[in-house]
Amino acid sequence: MKMEHFLKNTKAEESHGCIIAQETTIMVVAHNLGFPRIGANRELKKAQESFWAGTISEAELIEVGRELRAKHWALQKNAGIAFAPVGDFAFYDHVLNVTALVGAVPPRHANASGSTADLKTYFSMARGDAGVPAQDMTKWFDTNYHYIVPEFADTTKFAIADESLFAQVSEALAAGLRPKPVLVGPFTYLYLGKEKSAGFARLSLLPALLEVYAAILDRLTLLGVEWVQLDEPALALDLTADKLELFASAYARLAKHGPKKLLATYFGDVSDHAALLKSLPVDGIHIDVVRAPAQLDSFLVDLPSTKVLSVGVVDGRNIWRNDIRASVALLQKASSSLGERLWVAPSCSLLHTPVDLANETKLDAEFRSWLAFSTQKLAEVSAIATALTSGEAAVASQLAESDAAVASRKSSVRVNNPEVRARIAQLPANSDARQSPYPVRAKAQAARLQLPRFPTTTIGSFPQTAEIRKARADFKKGTIPEALYVEKMKAEISLVVERQEAYGIDVFVHGEAERNDMVEYFGEQLAGFAFTENGWVQSYGSRCVKPPVIFGDVSRPKPMTVDWTTYAQSLTKKPMKGMLTGPVTVLQWSFVRVDIPRSETCLQLAVALRDEVADLEKAGIAVIQIDEPAIREGLPLRRKDYDAYLEWATRCFRVNASPVRDDTQIHTHMCYSEFNDILPAIAAMDADVITIETSRSDMELLTGFGTFAYPNDIGPGVYDIHSPRLPNLAEMLQLLEKAVAVIPAERLWVNPDCGLKTRKWPETENALTTMVAAARELRVKYPAA
Repeated sequence: MKMEHFLKNTKAEESHGCIIAQETTIMVVAHNLGFPRIGANRELKKAQESFWAGTISEAELIEVGRELRAKHWALQKNAGIAFAPVGDFAFYDHVLNVTALVGAVPPRHANASGSTADLKTYFSMARGDAGVPAQDMTKWFDTNYHYIVPEFADTTKFAIADESLFAQVSEALAAGLRPKPVLVGPFTYLYLGKEKSAGFARLSLLPALLEVYAAILDRLTLLGVEWVQLDEPALALDLTADKLELFASAYARLAKHGPKKLLATYFGDVSDHAALLKSLPVDGIHIDVVRAPAQLDSFLVDLPSTKVLSVGVVDGRNIWRNDIRASVALLQKASSSLGERLWVAPSCSLLHTPVDLANETKLDAEFRSWLAFSTQKLAEVSAIATALTSGEAAVASQLAESDAAVASRKSSVRVNNPEVRARIAQLPANSDARQSPYPVRAKAQAARLQLPRFPTTTIGSFPQTAEIRKARADFKKGTIPEALYVEKMKAEISLVVERQEAYGIDVFVHGEAERNDMVEYFGEQLAGFAFTENGWVQSYGSRCVKPPVIFGDVSRPKPMTVDWTTYAQSLTKKPMKGMLTGPVTVLQWSFVRVDIPRSETCLQLAVALRDEVADLEKAGIAVIQIDEPAIREGLPLRRKDYDAYLEWATRCFRVNASPVRDDTQIHTHMCYSEFNDILPAIAAMDADVITIETSRSDMELLTGFGTFAYPNDIGPGVYDIHSPRLPNLAEMLQLLEKAVAVIPAERLWVNPDCGLKTRKWPETENALTTMVAAARELRVKYPAA
């Protein structure tokens, strides 16, 4: 079915003396904001890593990208999607694509010819290079996708420096498609960047950036592009009046350039900007009514007759099947009011959902019927548009399947567990409080652990070699017995302990050889979770994750980590950390049920993981780390909603962490987020030690902890584990000296930024040996009183 749109009118034709009324059909347009780039079988990941390893050429990598784009465009066309999104594909990150396109390459990455962003420069910005650190990386709004943060200085100049977008438009045109280029809008691009010059405001670069955007748009017009999509999700954030004025001026400047413009917002409610958006010289507006359904009416009132309204009604962030009947009902008023000017779409890019449910062959029929991946979501968008165009009878089979799935999920006994609900209701009032305040606990822990000043540790995982992955895969497939698998994992744990002894680490970890993923591992052992075979989504670069699906009430049938941890502790006299993923991170990094509030699911997770903490302590484990890298990521986009979220999120952490004695030390770990605006909440978590990512930001993140006078122990990361580049001793010492300047030496730990799962052993040994040497130098320079 082609989703071309036609103007509805009634005209009279004379035939044999009779007047016959003829009516053409208004077609509601089905379109898509973006498609996953990784491929159904993670073809892009494999090609990226092969290229970085030197086993395929640049030309071969580029060809993989071309094949994936062609396949995804064809898939969307066959689903009835009107346009082919172009520019949603990236070899690493779509924000980095814009950095390359507009020539905003930091001087340390610029190649010999200047700022031109070839593929080598592109990957250098993303991953670092010999002697050149990567650009910062952080979360894309409140998702688990990471973008490469643009860097701006008073010397930044813009110019079209990359031809990839234009080449891809030509690819789509050659394939007979209607390309709709997708670009991060100029305001959001600058707003999400960071300044690298003192006293400089990055938004002051907007006029210069707009000159290049205007040139880009004009080139797209020359190529024959009808529509361009400019993504401005920053509108879902808190913006001051002066920033909104800048935003409006940007689109006034671009008014006479380029094809028709669809200004896309998503991830939140932008109804307070409705009047502004409707007044802008753009040709269409996209809004997210999955996150904020009430905002639809604000945009239907007084929408200029020249403007399209695109409504994101299919969830681009989760994997549950759409209730097509409810979506059609929601859009009936818009359809009647707008006719052909109504476009239907996912709420945001489908980047955040897996590619195709067809690859899931092991899910039971009932559970499978509840799900929709990206490919299925395209069909849902098309079905909704068809129902609005031609009536519900035209999609009777799709409606019947949708109705059955909604009813099945609502009534399933697999979803609700009365025992879990009863335990949550009966939690004692003090279930989120430790026995004593931190100063008392710190003395008890110091007496028990006997650690040196500037104690060294790692974040949890050690390199997951091909042998480890093969053993785990063989065990899952049933090709090796459990006893042999356990033997292999224990051998890896022994190796990790032996190497930590050799490096001189103070607090050990067991290395997590048995864990496939820090969330999936726990989800596999908790009730209320389900798992896919190929439900991969991109987290950053070539890093793909397969989020568990929380479909029902959560509980812990039996201990999950105790045996592995106690075995590791039996091999050394050094303290061995028990390693858990915290409730907020499990929640945030899973596909979460939507039939109850997220806060309720999080508390269920906290209670289940609380039992694991208690069992670890009973087994003699003195240090327990509860990782919460996603606590900042889950923060609502508007400050008015912060307090409610932080109240339940930090309570859930404390419920998880609190069933232990004073002399058991609780750690937490956070990474790749800005924390300075939620420091009181982080302090309210009351972890004895927090380890944080700081090396990419050159310890900038730590400044807020010093200003706030964070009361407990802190371990700022001294090297970036996501980059193959290894810092030397002088660099680590320089970072640690910055840390000593803001945090008392007696409360500082020394550790990497994150886990070492993705690194290789030689670089791990080099980095950790250097890290221990740095700590030892500091002990000499800053001895205990």
